Formats: sequence, C-alpha cells, structure tokens
Amino acid sequence: MPAAVPPISLSATDRDEIDRWLDAQNTPQQVALRSRIVLAAAAGHSDSGIAADLGINRKTVMLWRARFAAGGLTSLWEIAPGRGRKATYDGAKIKAIVDTTLQTRPEGTTHWSCRLMAARQGVSKSTVSTIWRSHHLQPHRVTRFKLSRDPHFLAKLTDVVGLYLNPPQQALVLCVDEKSQIQALDRTQPGLPLKKGRCGTMTHDYKRNGTTTLFAALEILEGRVVGQCYERHRHQEFVKFLRTLDHEFPGPVPLHLVLDNYGTHTHPTVRAWLARHPRFLLHFVPTSSSWLNLIERWFGELTGKRVRRGSFANVEELQQAIQEFLAAWNAHPKPFVWTATVQRIEEKLARCRQTLEQIQPGSTQPRRRRRSKALSS
Repeated sequence: MPAAVPPISLSATDRDEIDRWLDAQNTPQQVALRSRIVLAAAAGHSDSGIAADLGINRKTVMLWRARFAAGGLTSLWEIAPGRGRKATYDGAKIKAIVDTTLQTRPEGTTHWSCRLMAARQGVSKSTVSTIWRSHHLQPHRVTRFKLSRDPHFLAKLTDVVGLYLNPPQQALVLCVDEKSQIQALDRTQPGLPLKKGRCGTMTHDYKRNGTTTLFAALEILEGRVVGQCYERHRHQEFVKFLRTLDHEFPGPVPLHLVLDNYGTHTHPTVRAWLARHPRFLLHFVPTSSSWLNLIERWFGELTGKRVRRGSFANVEELQQAIQEFLAAWNAHPKPFVWTATVQRIEEKLARCRQTLEQIQPGSTQPRRRRRSKALSS
C-alpha cells in the first residue's frame, strides 16, 4: 500500500476564497477541479480516494497537491509553460491589427468594423473582436468633449471644486441651472409593455406638443432639489426663480450658487436684484465646463427616468410629470458626492491639451504620424 500523505494545511481565508471560486459561475472548470482536489486533500483524504471521487488520475492529484504546497492559491490559476492552446497568430499579426486600428481609417468611412478589419488583415472577425477586447479598443464608440478656453479657468475651477470638497460653514451650496426646451412628445401609437423575453417598446415617431423650461437648484449636502417650470428662460424667469430660492431657504444663511456663464445669469436686472439680496453669492464655472455643475447630473436622472420614455399630450402633462419626479426625488434625496481634486482635473486636462496639439484641424490622427506617412510615400 502507498504511504499515507499528510493533509494540506489550509487557512480559513484560503478556504473561503476557494469556496467563492466554486460558487462563482464564471470560474474555469480546470480551476474548479484543482480547487476540489485541494479541499479534499485538506480534509485528509488520500490521493487514491480523491482520484476515485473526482474521476481523475492519481498522478493529477499528486501534481496539484505539490503545486499548491509550493505556490499557494495563485498556483491553481497558473498554466504551466508549453501547456494550453497554442496561439494561432503571432505578435506581429496582433501588432499589425492594433496599429491599423489606431493609425488608419478604412476608405470612405470614419472607423473600422470587425468585418472590415478582418478582410484587410486576412483573419476572422472573431479574431479581430478578441484582439480589440484584449487591448480595450472600441472603434464603434465615441465620447464627446470640449476643453475650456476660459482665461480664468484655474481660478474658477478652484473656486467651484473648493465649494464641493470643503463647503463653507453656516452656509448652503446650491447648483443652479435651467434645462430649456424640454419637449412634450406624444407618441403616435401606444407602446407595448415590458414582459419576459421582451423589453418595453415605443414608436420612433412622435408629435410635438410644445416645450417647457425647468429652473432647478440642487442642495449638495442633502441632495434636495428645488425646481420650477416656465414657458421661457429669460432674466425675468431667473429672477422669479431666485425669489423661489429665497423663500425655500429662509433666514440669513448665505446661499452660494454655482452657475454657468449664460447671459441671463449676469443680466443687469439680475445684478440689481442680487445687490438687494447680499446673501446670494454667485460662483461661475469656466466656459465649456458644464460638467462642473452637479445639477447637470440630476438633469440626466430626470431625462433618463421620466422624460425620455414619457408620452405627453400637452405641456401641462409634461410639467406635472416633472413635478411628480421632483416630489419622488425629494422624498428620498440622494446627494451626488464630488471626489475629483483640482490637481487630478488639471493633470487630466493637461494630457488632453497635449494630445490636441498633436492633431491637425479636421483630423483624428496626430501630426507626427501623418507627416511620417507622407514622407514614406
């Protein structure tokens, strides 16, 4: 008979981690098998008994018992050199696909697709998709941006971010803006409801039944929102909304308002009203920097959760829907917590500016790459 093998020493932390791997649905089967071998060995079972229970060779049990003793938990996920499926394409082909994706565009179009790239490189579309995923490339997607050219950008950025990260004592910070031209759209046909195997539906066409403008203020500490709808968004309506804020937040407590640079906010009539109400203190975000105003984040919530999928026969129904959303939000307000510091924002913007300086106007390719290509041709 073979000599008895001492059980593996397994800590409680390692045992819990192995149990999580076995419970997870995406754990590879080979890792799950190795984990069961280790658990059985830790329980004192013999190699022959473990092999019989799991339907594997005894040498496999001996192998993973030894590897676990030498390498611990991480060894269960490792693939020995020379094992596993061999790569179909070498590094040169992968590099060619990645470089072509980043530095060129297909003729007549703006970006590569899996099939276009596969035809160009002589590989399958699934191979292109796998390589793109491994390199975090998504040519089909695009995000929008705009770098501010405000000469006082840093001062305004520091002022607003300072309010978020270190709010003044005995004062309230309100993020104020207006969401103009909210359309009361009425779908031409009723949408089908949500059911198993099918999402809710809505028609692509609609009838316009007017618009409304929402003035809103987000109190950053509690997350409560004050909102009011008007037909237009002139300085007259803005003064009315300031009076509403004066009523909603009574007393001598100072109100710090974070605003954008829309002309309505600096109209002489508005300035005159503010001069008579010195507890209102305005803080303007830099131009082209609406992302600094947290009320824009709340406007996204309103659009995505109430307006976009709604159907409104008239403006009154739209305004009622907005008020209902406001009431539901304020019943359980949730503040948006700002975490980015001025230094982190400046570092990111510096990288963006450096990249933009290398790109020719009207192009998405860096200047140095385009020049080297022209010289080589």
